[in-house]
Amino acid sequence: MSKFLSHFAKAMESMLEYRTALGLSVKTLESRLTHVDRYCADNHPESAILTKEMVFGWLDYRQEKRPDAINADARSIRQLGAYLSAIGCEAYILPEGFYPIKSIFSPYIFTDREMISLFYAIDNLQFKNKSTESLVAPVLFRLIYTCGLRPNEGRELLHRNINLDIGEIFVTNTKMKKERLVVMSDDMVALCRSYLIESKADRNSEYFFPRFDGKAYTASQIDRLFKKCWEMACPDAVDLPNVRTYDLRHRHASARLNRWLDGGRDLNAMLPYLKAYMGHNSLNETAYYIHILPENIVKTAGVNWDALNNLLPEVSLWQS
Repeated sequence: MSKFLSHFAKAMESMLEYRTALGLSVKTLESRLTHVDRYCADNHPESAILTKEMVFGWLDYRQEKRPDAINADARSIRQLGAYLSAIGCEAYILPEGFYPIKSIFSPYIFTDREMISLFYAIDNLQFKNKSTESLVAPVLFRLIYTCGLRPNEGRELLHRNINLDIGEIFVTNTKMKKERLVVMSDDMVALCRSYLIESKADRNSEYFFPRFDGKAYTASQIDRLFKKCWEMACPDAVDLPNVRTYDLRHRHASARLNRWLDGGRDLNAMLPYLKAYMGHNSLNETAYYIHILPENIVKTAGVNWDALNNLLPEVSLWQS
């Protein structure tokens, strides 16, 4: 039985199946299509054509609900219109770049002092009855940082994909389905073993970091927890920088680059290693981290800017 309710239900299902067959992740798109589907079913129940009125009506509706996500919403309904047109259905296709990106979230690179304060706050979380969050947070956030994981790769880590005997993580459910092996430090392995002994979470759960109900934490739950720890770490800050859990991954990359620079290594030669470890699709993504290093570091002779700039093409506002 289809999860979609509108006249576009069959097309949405086939669109997701097509993208899955191409090896593309559909989790986020499926979620956004569900919102499109409900809007169409509630407000245009008789319409079998995706019209301009429907497209802009839904975008206006979504902007009232989540103005920060309007570009992603626009991208999803543009993709739907393009797919409907490709299979021979009449549909309005939102012009590419119709909603220009007003701002791009800049990664925040924590200083050494901030990292010490942040993890002190994480380690001293207080919850009633010693909840799973107080046990999960110190291990999960350290794993994301020390292994350079994307937050979802940490919170959705499966028991079967972490081997504490040899200290390896098999990372799945990745961006563009690019699976990889990540090696943990001895300290991280020891911490994971202690967590397994101390944790009273459901050991029947398939997840290494399960919630009280055995399911994986959501992105919003982990981000809220991380920001709470950040606020605890900076109690006297007047204008606290906005951070995300993802910034731990950014810190991992910048710290690795700094160590290579301190050791006199040629970053151009070392980038492929960081690319493989972090699961990037291209060197463009990895080279980006050099561009956000502090100015006094990027002036070093260890960075060949002419070579790196050739890796960084113009950035497209839309990623279909």
